[in-house]
Amino acid sequence: MSRIGKKPLPIPENVKVEISDRTVTIEGPLGKLQWSLRPEVAVEYDPVARQIKVTQAAETRQAKAFHGLTRAVLQNMVVGVTQGYEKRLEIVGVGYLAAVQGNVLQLRVGYANELQVPIPPGLKVTCPDQQHISIKGIDKQLVGEFAAEVRAKRKPEPYKGKGIRYEGEQIRRKEGKAVVK
Repeated sequence: MSRIGKKPLPIPENVKVEISDRTVTIEGPLGKLQWSLRPEVAVEYDPVARQIKVTQAAETRQAKAFHGLTRAVLQNMVVGVTQGYEKRLEIVGVGYLAAVQGNVLQLRVGYANELQVPIPPGLKVTCPDQQHISIKGIDKQLVGEFAAEVRAKRKPEPYKGKGIRYEGEQIRRKEGKAVVK
């Protein structure tokens, strides 16, 4: 049995939980999220104790894996609708910049053409200045996936450190060939 899956999930006062069929809907002050359950797990909501319990249907290896996964995803949903998630990216390089135009993120990161990255619905992307990008949303997976997609447009290179990186990310730097004896 999963250690994470065994722990009951406390629900704050301002969050509504609805379980119908194999779908869990969690609604809070920031929005509403839905998730479809796998047949290997079952979810019960106790409105008096204000907690969710996840149980596994069988003792198979796959059921054990989905037990912990389901509890973790439900926890992320509760945090998302109450606090939200944010990822920050920074752009390093001469002439590299970012801007938001409507629902498109425009990147100039050393290519001949400007890159146009469409912003998925449910995310709020802002550029406080031309070297920083802030991605906010209630869905942890969507926020992380979009941040990784933007970073992949120009990963930081190890010699000069130019590129798009997460804020605070340390890049392993390499010495150039001029260092040879």
